[in-house]
Amino acid sequence: MNKTLLVTGSVLGILGIILGAFAAHGLEKLVEPDAIKTFETGVRYQLYHAFFLLIIGSTSFVNLKIKKAILYLVILGVVFFSGSIYGLATNALSSFDFKTIAVITPVGGLLLILAWVVMLVGIIRNKVD
Repeated sequence: MNKTLLVTGSVLGILGIILGAFAAHGLEKLVEPDAIKTFETGVRYQLYHAFFLLIIGSTSFVNLKIKKAILYLVILGVVFFSGSIYGLATNALSSFDFKTIAVITPVGGLLLILAWVVMLVGIIRNKVD
């Protein structure tokens, strides 16, 4: 499980850097400045959670069951939150109207919050100081 967390965190980080570079250098002539700021918000939260997974995968302060729950919550949260933000920010470039699925953005945010809550509960329940 630790390796899975570390690999997933690494992949999210790599993709976050690529998407951030794309926002800074590829989108400037394609979308409005506000859309770039929105896109960068998705990148920022994706990178935060990449680091989160790297930390969880490198420590023993939460058990395997908690780590697995965090992994699933973060993956779904990043896909829903950051993914929908990427779609909404580049909506003008697509034939699909991402506004129709905008409701998943706050769901993704809630999943990311829950991942942190699950970690907190796991730390509190850990008998080792």
